[in-house]
Amino acid sequence: MAFPGLPGLRVKIEKVVFAPQLEAPPEKPFPFAYFIHIINESSETVTILARKWILRDTKGELVVVEGAGVVGETPQIKPGKSFSYNSYHVVACDSKVAGAFFGVDSEEKRFCAKISPFTLKCPSGQ
Repeated sequence: MAFPGLPGLRVKIEKVVFAPQLEAPPEKPFPFAYFIHIINESSETVTILARKWILRDTKGELVVVEGAGVVGETPQIKPGKSFSYNSYHVVACDSKVAGAFFGVDSEEKRFCAKISPFTLKCPSGQ
């Protein structure tokens, strides 16, 4: 089932950085931290209930990450307010990332806020 967008609710990728100090398994040795800003310019209070990330690497592997909330929270964002957080993904090679946040507004109407695609570019020679 496709959920409609909510006019005025935006997701901004503040920055994406290669973060070798973060833990990563040998098969996916490249950790990237990302910093997200969810901005509510709508007239509704919204609650983010879930997220879905889709990672596709240059070798063709597709990884889908889904879960409740955002970094262990279900943030409620009032009109004119925002919510920021950071997290990270580990990859084996260059990858493209996209996704969405899912939630409800103050009238319990479901919505989807898309995350604009971005790239995880591994260090040269890797």
